[in-house]
Amino acid sequence: MPTRLRVDLAGYHHIINRGVNRCDIFNSTDDKEMFLQILNKSATIYKAIVHDYCLMDNHYHILLETSKDNLSLLMRVINANYAKYFNKKYKRSGHLWQDRYKSKYIISDNYLYTLLRYIENNPLEASMATKVCEYPYTLSYVLFNAKTYYPCCNDSILIKEFDIKTLNEFLGEPISEDELEYLKAKEKQKIYKKDNKIEINQSKEFLEYFYETDTKIKRDLAILSAYKDGYTQVKIATHLKLSTSMISKIIKSGYSITGV
Repeated sequence: MPTRLRVDLAGYHHIINRGVNRCDIFNSTDDKEMFLQILNKSATIYKAIVHDYCLMDNHYHILLETSKDNLSLLMRVINANYAKYFNKKYKRSGHLWQDRYKSKYIISDNYLYTLLRYIENNPLEASMATKVCEYPYTLSYVLFNAKTYYPCCNDSILIKEFDIKTLNEFLGEPISEDELEYLKAKEKQKIYKKDNKIEINQSKEFLEYFYETDTKIKRDLAILSAYKDGYTQVKIATHLKLSTSMISKIIKSGYSITGV
């Protein structure tokens, strides 16, 4: 039997945490600045890279990369230190966080880059901004407005792989309904470790996607469905005896079709 993968495995993680009963965890700009200071100090100590973040009023998103299997320890330090600060400042007691935290392990580039855009678009979805880079508590705001970013972000993908022009084009593209469905599918995946290899427990077996693909349209829909559920283009191409470039073309075409 494969073993369930620990959430603190070294690599990329999307972290979400909310206030208990969805209460606000940030009541002022000072609170958000304090959280970023704690995040920076903790990430530096535990040698983690913060690739992106978004601090909303009652929850936060962090996309980070750990170099060791220490995510649980890192997040425990961050959440505990901020809760201690918050409770003391507002003279409250009890739990601040709704739960320990929610994390998703990221094992594909498509998932990673879609998450970056999703995180940066959070303030737009909440009507707290009209475009990316307007909301002060995202990394894009710091970059677009030539502000000083925290050292934990030095090696962020947004800094290392983009200049301002290409970053604006990348983040400015709205998140489509298909991409939201893709992210939801990824959240449902269970990650396992078997024979020292990472495996994904899909919603159905790989071959099931291609049982009834006697037409080109059915085949293409099956390709898109399998890809959305986390199977790689290489695996799909190998099974169908098609080139990966053809599979990529089919997937891109599929995402442009409304309702697919």
